[in-house]
Amino acid sequence: MSDHSVAHGTFVVEREFAQPVSRVFSAWADPAKKAKWFGDRGDNPATIFEFRPGGRESSSGATPDGHTYRFDVTYNDIVPDNRILYSYDMHLDDRKISFSLAAVEFMPNGGGTRLRLTEYGLFLDGLDTLDMRRDGTEALIRQLAAYLDGN
Repeated sequence: MSDHSVAHGTFVVEREFAQPVSRVFSAWADPAKKAKWFGDRGDNPATIFEFRPGGRESSSGATPDGHTYRFDVTYNDIVPDNRILYSYDMHLDDRKISFSLAAVEFMPNGGGTRLRLTEYGLFLDGLDTLDMRRDGTEALIRQLAAYLDGN
């Protein structure tokens, strides 16, 4: 009997921003801007940031209990001011806990932006779950909103 498992799940997070598409997209595309809202908001900027199709991104951060999470991205498709498609692995310490495919879509909405993030996840060995990932993604989008509102 194996202790290994794969749980499948999909979620969508949508948010409207008062800022134009170009500004919201730039918050994802510019490493200095992204470091201000992504993860621990500047505490763990990406060690690799190659924002282009085929490029990579990697960042990590420690939790208060001493564990380390690592986020390793491959950008699969980027259409400026329209969409970002990427795949990524999440690691907890030295264990891979998930693999995901994500689409971030940027749509004009009056003078602002409607953002839709769709994620298809494979959650491994019970170490990560759909609900945990959705909650984490919603928190990141709230951090993005706070960043955009403050700058």
